[in-house]
Amino acid sequence: MLVSLHVKNLALIEETEVFFGPGLNILTGETGAGKSVVLGSVALALGAKADRDMIRTGAEYALIELTFEVTENVRKALEELDIPMEDNQVILQRRVMPTRSICRVNGETVNTRTLKELAGFLIDIHGQHDNQVLLQTKRHLEILDGYGGDVLLKKREELHSAWQKYTAINREIEENELDESARKRELSLASFELEEIDNASLIVGEDEQLEKDYRRMINGKKIMEALGTAYSLTDTDNGAADHIGRALREMAAVTSYDEKLEEFYTQLNEVDGLLNDFNRSVSEYMDDAEFDEESFLTTEERLNCINRLKDKYGKTIEKVLAYAEKKREEVERLNNQDAWLNAKRTELEKAKKEMLRAAEQLTMLRRQTAEQFSGDMQSALSDMNFLHVEFSVSLTEKEHCGSDGMDDAVFLISTNPGEPMKPLAAIASGGELSRIMLALKTITARQEQVGTLIFDEIDAGISGKTAWKVSNKLGILSTTHQIICITHLPQIAAMADNHFYIEKNVVGQSTVTNIWELSEEQSLSELARLSGAVEITPSVLANAKEMKELAEKNK
Repeated sequence: MLVSLHVKNLALIEETEVFFGPGLNILTGETGAGKSVVLGSVALALGAKADRDMIRTGAEYALIELTFEVTENVRKALEELDIPMEDNQVILQRRVMPTRSICRVNGETVNTRTLKELAGFLIDIHGQHDNQVLLQTKRHLEILDGYGGDVLLKKREELHSAWQKYTAINREIEENELDESARKRELSLASFELEEIDNASLIVGEDEQLEKDYRRMINGKKIMEALGTAYSLTDTDNGAADHIGRALREMAAVTSYDEKLEEFYTQLNEVDGLLNDFNRSVSEYMDDAEFDEESFLTTEERLNCINRLKDKYGKTIEKVLAYAEKKREEVERLNNQDAWLNAKRTELEKAKKEMLRAAEQLTMLRRQTAEQFSGDMQSALSDMNFLHVEFSVSLTEKEHCGSDGMDDAVFLISTNPGEPMKPLAAIASGGELSRIMLALKTITARQEQVGTLIFDEIDAGISGKTAWKVSNKLGILSTTHQIICITHLPQIAAMADNHFYIEKNVVGQSTVTNIWELSEEQSLSELARLSGAVEITPSVLANAKEMKELAEKNK
């Protein structure tokens, strides 16, 4: 459930905070007051595209903060996304700046992709343009599958995996079904590349050791000069070792006079030993370090060979060797093309049977689901004040199995007595689409994990008795879900459990949009205004009160 919305410096909103309640939350206000901005801010906080023009004039940033209370099921889903949880509460915050935006969930920075994924568990925002989904026939199968729930969706995933396997094998056959001249050409090239790599007898890691050896050899003169200088500065011929030897003799002469001096003598003696070991090691290194031109050339040639192969076949020895294995398989395949193709065709036939079996099972599930879906939609639509309504799902078989199976789905509807059912896209008007979408939301809500549904002007194109029917549906839906709804119809506003008013005022030299919750008395006045009354008279208020009482009875 969406507990609160805090908005600062967004469009005409300077700063406002609203606390929503359970049930049906209604938002009303004059045209142009900023109702869409309020709900747009929710979409922004949930990862919608941000625009610098959204920032209020004169402000450095815009801030939107949503606070949700979630159920245990949603909590577990969010924990799987590594979202930090505390007291079953989720706080989403998005700060929009001119060049970028920062998103946080419970104080932890996330990207917009995570926000969008998170939104799927928390809220469903439905605007007027979403009705157009119903006109897109290709989306009907998706809606039907979603209604079918986990069992159907799992079978659809199984079909998709089988289809991917089938198409991958089929593509492999098509790419490798070569005529004789092409086969010989490919075989010649693969054999040449494999032989070139095999002849090099590569060993993983040898390039790193060769690089070290080469670097040492090419810098040999510099190394010897540095060691020679270090040796002369530390040896016994007027070097550091000579001075330390004299210091030891001086210390030895006085150690018997003070125990502390014995400790100094011991430390200096250790330094003398370390320095002698150092000189001895350096001397041995310089004696053994003779520049071997043949060894240098061999190292250089081997490095060049390895680097050339890495340039051609992979950036590392491991990748070059992997390429060689791929070519080995290719040579084997090309040398035995007929046998390979026969084996692949057998594999393809098996994959096709598995795909078609999964598709057949998916079709059976869809037919069962379509029957139940049609019945539920018929029932839901019957409560929407259609003069006459019939609804069904037409499932037809496609010519070829696709990634979603063998089925095409089309929603059929008739809204006039005596008229045959036709594709929904061909006959539905704007007002009818709003009611059909609300009916759809009513029957699919139980499949959805989200606890909050937002409707932006679900009442488009309707009025009178039909508005009451839509109002009743929203009331029913609000018993299981939190509903936030923008409306301009008094019939729908009367059903509110919590009624909010959005108003635009001029303050000083700027325009400001505010939102606040109405008291019972204020709500009645707003219902009267929505009814179209020029003046709020006692009789108009009485009518509004009657409307409110009627809505209460129907809840």
